Amino acid sequence: MLIERERHDGIRDGTITVLFRRWRQRQASAGHVYRTALGRVAVDAIDVVTTAQITDADATAAGYPSAAAAIEDLRGSPGDPVYRLAIRYVPEPDPRDELAATDDLPADELADVAARLARLDRASRTGPWTEAALEIIDRRPAVRAGDLAAELGREVARFKLDVRKLKNLGLTVSLDTGYRISPRGAAYLASRAGERRPGDRQG
Repeated sequence: MLIERERHDGIRDGTITVLFRRWRQRQASAGHVYRTALGRVAVDAIDVVTTAQITDADATAAGYPSAAAAIEDLRGSPGDPVYRLAIRYVPEPDPRDELAATDDLPADELADVAARLARLDRASRTGPWTEAALEIIDRRPAVRAGDLAAELGREVARFKLDVRKLKNLGLTVSLDTGYRISPRGAAYLASRAGERRPGDRQG
């Protein structure tokens, strides 16, 4: 779920508890916790409202000075439904971050990571991609996703989606610009490098 950067601090400190969104199709559900750029955010309730139903109190809870300001800031087509989301910041660490910080991987866990990556490669319509993605992120940390995708000859949106799969495995970390390899990812790459003996012939 995308949340404007200027709202991050207010959500974290609890002064912003409401979001308004104009969506053609609902993109969130009550009772779910979403990973965002500011951390984990829970959606406790969501309902469709008309702009006339947006009150000044709601607007204040969303970080706006008035209902008119909140309405003016709505994006999307005027004909699309407007959703009011009751939200709260979830301070507990993202499980992916805890996974990513683990750099002591026993042999069975390394094998599991390798198997998961192999499944991702097999499921790809464009062929294997995981090794190339990990290698370029390791070699070029904090570089724009668009630049990385261009070097690999890939479409940016698909590349970002694939890197998100690597993040879900705890192998990469998202930065304000680009990505870096996590401690877990570094341990996996080190194990792969160890498998390639100096005298091995490259196929």
